[in-house]
Amino acid sequence: MSRIPARAPALDVVLASANPGKLREFARLLGPGPLRLRSLSEFAPLRLPEEGLDYAENARAKAEAAAAACGLAALADDSGIEVEGLGGAPGPLSARYGGPGLDDAGRVRHLLRALARAPAGSRRARFVCVVALARPGAPTALARGECAGRILDAPRGAAGFGYDPIFAPAGESVSMAELASERKDEISHRGRALRALCDALFGAAAGARA
Repeated sequence: MSRIPARAPALDVVLASANPGKLREFARLLGPGPLRLRSLSEFAPLRLPEEGLDYAENARAKAEAAAAACGLAALADDSGIEVEGLGGAPGPLSARYGGPGLDDAGRVRHLLRALARAPAGSRRARFVCVVALARPGAPTALARGECAGRILDAPRGAAGFGYDPIFAPAGESVSMAELASERKDEISHRGRALRALCDALFGAAAGARA
């Protein structure tokens, strides 16, 4: 099952992200279950901590800042793509790869240009995601998910966001942006991280009932 099943009372959770694609994906992954996802845009403007060089630290900082500012439980993730031919780059810097001012398509072009100068046979890659759940007055829970695959020669597909159009998951003949949403949720780094966090999510929802 790709979605987190509903097994606990509902709990409002704010997603600590301004990325609309990420909000859609989290909402789809969580489905109609015990967590009611709310957008950060519903609250007063909040400047989230600048991203550093560690997925877990970044996710924790964003979730805890949103929980403290909004007074609700908060979910945050930090994710990136790690390419063998680029020495594991861009990694946690994926959202800033290529410098300021680039959109998703610009970052994709920048990565493909950089990889064209790398040795042949170095297109193996993986998506990495760490998800954090922060609650005021409670320890922050973390979980990690990965999806291995390879970088394609050119973008393919219109679904997804970020580097999805140039990433083909292991065992698939299409890009992440060409996969049906149910299949993507099943194998994606974000889906795997959220499922790994299930116990913490259900615990948070159950705690709201007490």
